[in-house]
Amino acid sequence: MRLGVLDVGSNTVHLLVVDAHPGARPLPAHSHKAELRLAQLLDEGGAVGPEGVDKLIGVVHDALQAAEDKGVEDLLPFATSAVREATNADDVLARVKAETGVELQVLTGAEEARLTFLAARRWFGWSAGKLLVLDIGGGSLEIAYGIDEEPDAAVSLPLGAGRLTAGWLPTDPADPDDVRALRRHVRAQIARTVGEFSRFGAPDHVVATSKTFKQLARLAGAARSAEGLYVQRELKRESLEGWVPRLASMTAEERAELPGVSDGRSSQLLAGALVAEGAMDLFAVETLEICPWALREGVILRRLDHMGPV
Repeated sequence: MRLGVLDVGSNTVHLLVVDAHPGARPLPAHSHKAELRLAQLLDEGGAVGPEGVDKLIGVVHDALQAAEDKGVEDLLPFATSAVREATNADDVLARVKAETGVELQVLTGAEEARLTFLAARRWFGWSAGKLLVLDIGGGSLEIAYGIDEEPDAAVSLPLGAGRLTAGWLPTDPADPDDVRALRRHVRAQIARTVGEFSRFGAPDHVVATSKTFKQLARLAGAARSAEGLYVQRELKRESLEGWVPRLASMTAEERAELPGVSDGRSSQLLAGALVAEGAMDLFAVETLEICPWALREGVILRRLDHMGPV
């Protein structure tokens, strides 16, 4: 069947259309994205304002039209941290449902981490052994660890690249004192969780998902996305540590000129790099591998599992 996953994230609203059936690899058929930056449309009280809700409804309408055009039989709509943490989340969800018919499922941070872990496990297979999975989104950082398809530990921290940029790095280029303060904050938050994972022993394989990690790996010399999903892409901590001060000295416009960095993400890349560096350092990761599959694929795989064999 043709499935559609509608992901209302902190940065983008992304419709991914795949051809899938139980026991088979989901085959991407279409991708439709809109840069909404919902996390930046929150007011001082943490609510999504009327303009933001109107924009969200318009983007959902467009995604529904794209899903219809592509023959989607089953749509799986969900929202992550930006909606989850909005003080008027219930009102936003009610308006979206009333005006579009779409009932967004709001995932918890732990659910995000578990579904992303499932996608990584299916991608790398059982031979990868004990997996540590890192995922930096716009609003949160997810960390999961385990040897099965269900992780032994999964946490979500409020360390998304968009959230941190808005809250800690108000100038462009960033003020060095602000960068140091953010670095301390990030590492203190991550350090609180390390013990929860270390009791399970060292991972056999460390992988990362998300646009942030993909861009950082590209800066460090990984293959371009045009070279395909099956090219192995790695990020070494040594390379990342060399890039962080360089990114900190640049403006967002200058970062957008770097290979693999988009205009829409360049302002958030420094904060994302600080989170990636902190996570790799505190979890003693020298090298990680980029996983092409992430949360959206995890949602699809879980749906297929529930369908059972044909």
